[in-house]
Amino acid sequence: MKSNILISLFFLAILFNLNAQNNNPIIYDLKSEHLVNPIGLDNITPRLTWKIRNSKRGALQKSYKISVGTDSVNVASGKGSHWNTGKIDKDDQLVIYNGGKLEAFQKYYWSVTVFDSENKEIRANSIASFEMGMIDIKNWKGSWISDSKDIDKKESPYFRKEFNIQKKIKRARIYIATAGLFELSVNGKRVGNHQLDPTFTRFDRRILYVTHNVTNLLKQNNAIGVLLGNGWFNHQSTAVWYFHESPWRARPMFCLDLRVTYEDGSEETFSSNTDWKNSSGSVVLNSIYTAEHQNAQLEQKGWNNYGFDDNNWNNSIPTSAPSKNIVSQVLHPIRQVEEIQAIKMRRVNSQKYIFDLGRNIAGVSRIKLTGEPGTELRVTHSELIDIKGEIDLSNIIVHYRPIDDYDPFQTDIYTLNGEGVEIFTPKFNYKGFQFVEVLSNKPIELNQESLTGIFMHSDVPSAGKVYSSNPMINKLWSATNNAYLSNLYGYPTDCPQREKNGWTGDAHIAIETGLYNFDGITVYEKWLADHRDEQQPNGVLPAIIPTSGWGYHWANGPDWTSSIAIIPWNIYLFYGDKKLLEDTYENIKSYVDHITDISPKYITDWGLGDW
Repeated sequence: MKSNILISLFFLAILFNLNAQNNNPIIYDLKSEHLVNPIGLDNITPRLTWKIRNSKRGALQKSYKISVGTDSVNVASGKGSHWNTGKIDKDDQLVIYNGGKLEAFQKYYWSVTVFDSENKEIRANSIASFEMGMIDIKNWKGSWISDSKDIDKKESPYFRKEFNIQKKIKRARIYIATAGLFELSVNGKRVGNHQLDPTFTRFDRRILYVTHNVTNLLKQNNAIGVLLGNGWFNHQSTAVWYFHESPWRARPMFCLDLRVTYEDGSEETFSSNTDWKNSSGSVVLNSIYTAEHQNAQLEQKGWNNYGFDDNNWNNSIPTSAPSKNIVSQVLHPIRQVEEIQAIKMRRVNSQKYIFDLGRNIAGVSRIKLTGEPGTELRVTHSELIDIKGEIDLSNIIVHYRPIDDYDPFQTDIYTLNGEGVEIFTPKFNYKGFQFVEVLSNKPIELNQESLTGIFMHSDVPSAGKVYSSNPMINKLWSATNNAYLSNLYGYPTDCPQREKNGWTGDAHIAIETGLYNFDGITVYEKWLADHRDEQQPNGVLPAIIPTSGWGYHWANGPDWTSSIAIIPWNIYLFYGDKKLLEDTYENIKSYVDHITDISPKYITDWGLGDW
């Protein structure tokens, strides 16, 4: 009996101890510029934020103190080299850096300690960090380069450069600014997991650069590879939005700096210049709007590895940057977030297969197969099938105006090289689809596992969840989020197939849906910078942002373009962050002044109305 009591008391003590540990208050989710340990920041007064978990009734933060510096050990002990706030009697959990000058390329650590209502100290379990980027365009050393082809050349340009390193590396970062899209590799390995970088901007007014940590990819002998895609910069597909006539349109180009810091404290920069070699390869057509074509028989194997024979490649040519406003891309990037296996496959014959993913997504498909050399696949993506079970593009093809049959809508074309198992996934495109038809000019054998749907979108963290006892409500919530994410590609869009446009009205009407469910501030801050780029001197905004010039004279009334004010206001309501309102205030004022000027009686018929 006594032993049973002792055993019971022992387990009660364990449970009590575990409960006490779970009830200990903690500081978590430390972020800089609303990102976790970001690199490549340009803002010299970054915002620092944190959250507190405290199960005690009536718990609150009474005070805080922050330490920032370049030495992590000193920062952890509250002795930062750049900023030590001392104890601040405020409950703020968003603080703007106000310490010593932050230098380009330098990494800074920061810690926060808070004090509760009883003045008890609560420390963060770990310190956070942020790393500065270029800060100023003068810090770029590389040249903007391209190949010598004209804007109508279909094949993607491939660039490569070899270099040697003789010292022990402490840190290495690649900074790359691109007009178009890029896929970056070091020593044959793809760098990072971003897709469709950089995100779409008005290229003649703002270019985004991306920072990558490549420390672990470098060796003594190295090669950098850069593959460029057209994106929205060199839009070759013709549609009613006239992106093929954009004022910035040119052959894709880029500028790159690889900054290496050695263990002895010295630094070295390897930059893009005319010594970089370029050629073509397996990507023979790419369009952000329609699809991508690859011919595996044209692949130059090992092109991005050290020792590749590039004697037949051409030297690159210098070119001017589309804009001198080159700033860091500070947002949650587009990623391949989820893989979806087909739930059904219909074999029509040995040259035609139709797959059903069971749900509608935005992204790409991946096909895995074997076949004879020269076998051509046409992989068409649709949201619908007709009564005969055939794919139906009628709901999404209405705005496409092709000048020939070389670039079919939402149809990837892949030519096999016949060398064993082949895997094809587009690099510079995305589509909206549920059904995929695979047509082949020669017999092939596929099964239900041969094709995978890949859901892509801006990889914004989840911020809220709805779950009820009603399955219909749960399905509606899930479907709504699926639709929202399918239209988040560095900017909010109206649809991921027919247009891919940043319709202002569509975005502001969905802002609360987005922010209740996802941590989307970084995407919206980027998109409001697009608003500021697009606004005319008289305050007028276009209906779609970014734009080639379309939308300044139709559909852009206050029912749509009030996004300039509605979105910053909602960001403030959800985050308590005033920066976007401050950054956009003069633009909002100019916009409202214009509406007032054309509406002397405060009634306007400008816009679409009840669309």
